[in-house]
Amino acid sequence: MSDVRELVPTAFVQGTSAVCDAVLRLRGDALVQELSRLARTLTGSAHGRFVPGPGLVDPGQPGGRVLRHAVAVGLEQFGWYEVSGFADHAEASAHTLAALAALAQLTASLMQMHSLAQRSTHAYAQMEAQLAHQSQILDQIHESVLTMDQMGYITSWNRGAERLFGYTALEAVGRNILFLYADEDLSDEEGGAPPDLFAEHGGRMMEVKRRKKSGDIFWASLSLSPLRDLAGRPSGLIAYLTDITERKHAEEQLHHLAYYDELTGLPNRTLFARLVDQALMVAQRNETAGCILFIDLNRFKRINDTLGRRIGDELLKQVGQRFKAALRDEDLVARLSGDEYAVGLADVRQHFEATTVAQKLQAALDAPFLIGGHDLRLGASIGISVYPQDGNDAETLLALADIAMERAKGDDANPDRSVAFYSQDMNKGMQERMRIESGLRHALGNGELVLYYQPKFEIASGRLVGAEALVRWMHPERGIVPPGEFIPLAETTGLIVQVGEWVLEEACAQASIWQRSGIAPFRVAVNVSAREFTPSLPERVATTLQRYQLDPSWLELEITESTLMHDVDRVTAIMDQITALGVSLSLDDFGTGFSSLSYLKRFPIHTLKIDRSFTMGIPADGSDCAIAGTIISMARQLCLRVIAEGVETLDQLAFLRGAGCDEVQGYLYAAPLPAYAFEKALRENWALVG
Repeated sequence: MSDVRELVPTAFVQGTSAVCDAVLRLRGDALVQELSRLARTLTGSAHGRFVPGPGLVDPGQPGGRVLRHAVAVGLEQFGWYEVSGFADHAEASAHTLAALAALAQLTASLMQMHSLAQRSTHAYAQMEAQLAHQSQILDQIHESVLTMDQMGYITSWNRGAERLFGYTALEAVGRNILFLYADEDLSDEEGGAPPDLFAEHGGRMMEVKRRKKSGDIFWASLSLSPLRDLAGRPSGLIAYLTDITERKHAEEQLHHLAYYDELTGLPNRTLFARLVDQALMVAQRNETAGCILFIDLNRFKRINDTLGRRIGDELLKQVGQRFKAALRDEDLVARLSGDEYAVGLADVRQHFEATTVAQKLQAALDAPFLIGGHDLRLGASIGISVYPQDGNDAETLLALADIAMERAKGDDANPDRSVAFYSQDMNKGMQERMRIESGLRHALGNGELVLYYQPKFEIASGRLVGAEALVRWMHPERGIVPPGEFIPLAETTGLIVQVGEWVLEEACAQASIWQRSGIAPFRVAVNVSAREFTPSLPERVATTLQRYQLDPSWLELEITESTLMHDVDRVTAIMDQITALGVSLSLDDFGTGFSSLSYLKRFPIHTLKIDRSFTMGIPADGSDCAIAGTIISMARQLCLRVIAEGVETLDQLAFLRGAGCDEVQGYLYAAPLPAYAFEKALRENWALVG
């Protein structure tokens, strides 16, 4: 051992590579054995070993029987070296301790670096596994999911996107999102706002047109959400797309069926009134006049009865074409019903302009119509009402123009050239209207209003599922006043709010009586007008239910489509509060309004009610059948129940049953009945759905 001072440095230098190799390559007992061998070699001791694990041991002092040194970095200890068996402890200890300390320091540094490398490798492996797992999840989602940076360049593309667009991820990633746009959308940056604004303020939903690899254009529901980096800063967008082409086509079909005349392709009365009301708002701002022309064809009924409906239908189509050709592009023309048409003129400076247009329309009918080998000739009587002197809305102006048309038609001298403006003396019913309004106010305070109940039946079982509360006016002199006489008047005067409050109160009081008598619950439907649908409605409903201790399952509120089209967020909040009470919501007169099906899915509606105007033509009228069938189909897709009102024949019932309608209401089953008669029939004749 006399030459240990010369051997230790040389051996240490040579052993450095061996230590590195051992730490990086070996594990467990093999590593312990190799480090022990190196300790013996570098210290020149036959009794040297490496002990793994914690338990910091102070180094032995020179001259001691055993020398030890911890293999540690900071507070992290990997084990220790110990050597013994020297002949001259005093001489060997100093040199051996230095070599042992250097070996321990080298070993600790290598083990620390290797441990860090292992943890990093494990972390990266976990991250890669997590990313692979997330990628598998995204690929299994049927919905198309893609991400893009703030400049709109695609950064990821899942399998759903591949299926939807036809592009692989290799083809799509790295390209700007604009290559998927339909031509008409290229001027819009995702709805008019740049992507960074979405990332800054959060996501939004929209319906857009996009282009597939095949070149086909399709409708998609697009939801954008912000993508943020680790610091929370906007870094891009996540886009979720779903193909809604079939739904949009069905929506467009339903819209066309509901708002356009199937025969002529012209707007129907509903759409005409809406468009005229919009034009009148412009006329009000511009301080100009507007006119409505009500046109009734002369001799059409005789032609239709003599030559048949096929000839009559073709004649009506050609009349519509001639009227369109005689008018300006900005003028409105519609077919109201049968042989009645209407024309709306906006921005009229002088009333005689309407007379000129009326004469042009009559002149358009001068040339004979050659149909099916027949030479047919028509004329027209035209009545005109003027905004603002005659009325401020389309329905009023249409009604007054109709009155004027009847005056024109009575011109026996030349009805085909007769034109009449509305004047106050034509409408002798105005005084009657005032009399009814005054009487209705009196009826509200003197107990003249009563409720009748018309049952609703489930088609599949034939059992009763509900009843609609219908208000009747028991006039002391006239007897029962038909609802058609006073309900529209109540709507226009605002009295409908007071009537509605009375109906809700009375219906809940009666339902409470039935509840206490042990009758199984069924839904009592109460109509709610747009004027009543205010933020105070949920509290009024809750208070009324509490007052009569009525279970909410007994009550259903029927609202109209027009209610949904004003401030969608406000309406949705009111509806959510009502349904939270346990009260059901039904959409009344569905198909007659102007709502969008894209909004309908947002509302907590339970039931759609097909308006009687569509039911009455079933099954003879193909248009009514198509509308009813489409409404039922759409409702089923939205998981809503459907009830048809105005069912009066077995043929109507058979069609509705075949189309998948859930419930019916109408005279085929029962007329509206007063409460006592309804309860009697319920106990004796009708079975309730349990």
